[in-house]
Amino acid sequence: MLQILRYNWPTYAFSAVLLIAIPALLQLVALPIALVVAAWIAWAAILWWTVASLAASHWIYERSPLMTWRWIPALLPEAPRRWVNLHSGLDQSTPALTLLFPGATGVAFDMYDPARMTEPSIERARETPPERAPIRVASAALPLRDAAVDCLFVLFAAHELREPAAREELFAELARALAPDGRLIVAEHGRDAANIAAFGPGAWHFLPPAEWRRLGALAGFTIERELRITPFVRVWSMRHNRAHV
Repeated sequence: MLQILRYNWPTYAFSAVLLIAIPALLQLVALPIALVVAAWIAWAAILWWTVASLAASHWIYERSPLMTWRWIPALLPEAPRRWVNLHSGLDQSTPALTLLFPGATGVAFDMYDPARMTEPSIERARETPPERAPIRVASAALPLRDAAVDCLFVLFAAHELREPAAREELFAELARALAPDGRLIVAEHGRDAANIAAFGPGAWHFLPPAEWRRLGALAGFTIERELRITPFVRVWSMRHNRAHV
């Protein structure tokens, strides 16, 4: 939660200013009753989303099983021998994956593209040096041989590709690189009722859950399992259809 506050501090600072300024303005200026009511509704919404977003973040990242990552092995038929973890911001999962799969060959790919990923919060998150140096890659051209990887992890990363075509290119590359009987694990917040209630307008940075299903189907994946970790995070375990041919 403190990391989210740190990386998004301008948004929370602006909210704090508004929470102070709106009541002060209403004390100083006589406004029509309709504007007064609208101002107080706006004030209540800002207060709610400020508190709710931090409370939800605390639940997700500090009170749920999410950051233990121990739910991952249950999604796989067996421990992978070769895995790749793709990220685009702060990589907190690669060290855990290394511990979860001792003896496996694992690589972290950093697909951050400043031309496409323009959120200031990403730049602030990337100021924290990773425990393990990643390999810089282009999301549309992963440096992997065909069918070379047993498991691909894309955890809270693909939504930073804002153009649908860029996400489609990424999923095509994931399908190409995944070995027969391999698994693709995708984790994301969703632009759904729970996230909108907790994060307000910020939830529009997330993508609808239907988009991840669309991308998987377009690239030839079948969703084996979809689960929720808290009401805010969805995880998909996908298997490529060629495994059944």
